[in-house]
Amino acid sequence: MKRYLILACLLLSACNLASAPPAVAVGPTAYIDPSYPTVESAPVNPPQTASGIEVRADRAWRDGKQVNVDVCFTLLDTSDWSIWGASLQHPGGSVLEFGTTLLSIREPVEGQSGQRCDTLSFLNVPPDADLSSVLVTVDAIAAQPRAEDYCTIYMSKIQQALTERGIAITLNCADVNGVQSMQIVAKPETMSQEEAEQLVYSDEFYTVKGPWSFTFNLGQ
Repeated sequence: MKRYLILACLLLSACNLASAPPAVAVGPTAYIDPSYPTVESAPVNPPQTASGIEVRADRAWRDGKQVNVDVCFTLLDTSDWSIWGASLQHPGGSVLEFGTTLLSIREPVEGQSGQRCDTLSFLNVPPDADLSSVLVTVDAIAAQPRAEDYCTIYMSKIQQALTERGIAITLNCADVNGVQSMQIVAKPETMSQEEAEQLVYSDEFYTVKGPWSFTFNLGQ
């Protein structure tokens, strides 16, 4: 009889083990790295004007290793104006690497300037950088000329600058395959063609320099 009782107990134990829910392994909870914060801030400074161009910063936000700033600036003409130089400075250093993304554009019309708005993104900002007083500066805005722009927009400006500097280079426009093209028609004999072109096509003639600076508090 004892054998039957022992066998029955063994059978009941086996049934209980088979019907028990499977054990659930409890692992560690996910770790969220606090060194990649997201903080947004309005600028301390109002819009600023330099060289006839007004620049406005609407907001800035910190997202991990990247700091973004929404910036709008005046368009003086229909050239392809863009942010040419910018920097981000914080107490521990500075960041010069940046990119831009177009947000909106309003072309200038007769008697009224236009406006372009971009998101200015600074890359590889140290995640532990103190950005409680970060200075974002737009250093220059430029319009890389199209071939036809030299005759319609820039030639008179370039010629005037060369004349004021006493550089004997003469410019003119000629039809090349149906397109007006600026050409160097005279230069000093001691100057090579390459040297003349470096002077004539210098980016100084299509670059407007600021600076326009804005301060933000994006946390420590």
